[in-house]
Amino acid sequence: MAEKNVTLVSEFLLIAFSDCPEWGLPLFLLFLSIYVISLLGNAGMVLLIRVDGRLHTPMYFFLGHLSFVDICYSSTIVPQMLAVLLQRGAALSYTCCAAQFFLFTFFGSIDCYLLALMAYDRYVAVCRPLLYVTIMTEKARWGFVAGAYGAGFSSAFVRTITAFSLSFCGGNEIDFIFCDLPPLLKLTCGDSYTQEVVIVVFAIFVIPACMVAILVSYLFIVVAIMRIPSAGGRAKTFSTCASHLTTVSLFFGTLIFMYLRDNSGHSSQEDRAVSVFYTTVIPMLNPLIYSMRNKEVKEALRKVLKRAELY
Repeated sequence: MAEKNVTLVSEFLLIAFSDCPEWGLPLFLLFLSIYVISLLGNAGMVLLIRVDGRLHTPMYFFLGHLSFVDICYSSTIVPQMLAVLLQRGAALSYTCCAAQFFLFTFFGSIDCYLLALMAYDRYVAVCRPLLYVTIMTEKARWGFVAGAYGAGFSSAFVRTITAFSLSFCGGNEIDFIFCDLPPLLKLTCGDSYTQEVVIVVFAIFVIPACMVAILVSYLFIVVAIMRIPSAGGRAKTFSTCASHLTTVSLFFGTLIFMYLRDNSGHSSQEDRAVSVFYTTVIPMLNPLIYSMRNKEVKEALRKVLKRAELY
């Protein structure tokens, strides 16, 4: 009987926000606006970094890749979420659900690795300034980024294969905005202990490992900053890390709340709100944070706008 139920699950039905249909259109317009702003902001950041020579530095090299990944990351989720809101639910085939889970995990993992690399970049810049150019060569930067993409692919591939080798016979309705692991696990039946252990182990190599790398980097940075004799010098040095620290706090704060906590006693509404924040709002905020707090980005933007006025 269990095998029969497993074969029946050929598609999943996303029913997030179906309990409040009157909010469908307002939420659709809100999230569509946020998505458009996110696309324009991140695409603009990528183009700005490419056209302005002053931004051809290791930090902005990583930021350019972060903006590109954020475009892919939000585009994996938001169009599907908009369809759910507009149609008051959306059917997703088993294959499409697995593909969405893989892409979300892939780009989300790369985001984590890139933020860890940016923390290491700030560590070298602050703590090893004389060796910065030697360490952060173009070849090294491409190697770091290739490693981030490779590690993200490996983690996403193993987690997707493991997650979708589970038996789904607890229905096919997912009260969520996309095919994510917590709501999928609610639909499983039978013994899934081994698969869940594999998923958790590979997850450890992403969120906690990147957090440790970031914390260690900033520990050394804080120590180095405290050794600077003048208050002005300390403030100037810390300002070079402020944008990255803000992005890290927002992104990892929501991921910790969503994935590294006890799921008992938490409502699906709460989970949906958090997931909307890290899949929709944070990708929109990242270019705003870096453009508002970085002098180089502001100057590059003014330069591009002046050129546009001349034409």
